[in-house]
Amino acid sequence: MDPVLGEFEQLVLIAIVRLGDDAYGATIRREIEERTARRLSISAVYTTLDRLEVKGCVRSRIGEPTAMRGGRRRKHFSLQPLGARALKTAYRSFTGMTAGLERRLKTL
Repeated sequence: MDPVLGEFEQLVLIAIVRLGDDAYGATIRREIEERTARRLSISAVYTTLDRLEVKGCVRSRIGEPTAMRGGRRRKHFSLQPLGARALKTAYRSFTGMTAGLERRLKTL
């Protein structure tokens, strides 16, 4: 059975899909902040990424050290098949509930 995703987990997974190979904590945070106009702490992003990894929705890997980061490595994240299925289920539920309400929702 696919895990049920909370709203913020959905946003994190969508950001990972958008960012592809460039998905790591700071870029995920920036993507969500820019698209939702929400202020986020980096710890909220990493806590959610850790939870999604435990659920099997994402996988992390440590990248190569970069001079720009003083030789430090980035922790990159990728969507796993279970996460893709869970996100697709959440999307279908949301679009099913909002079908036919687009005009009304825009006027709220």
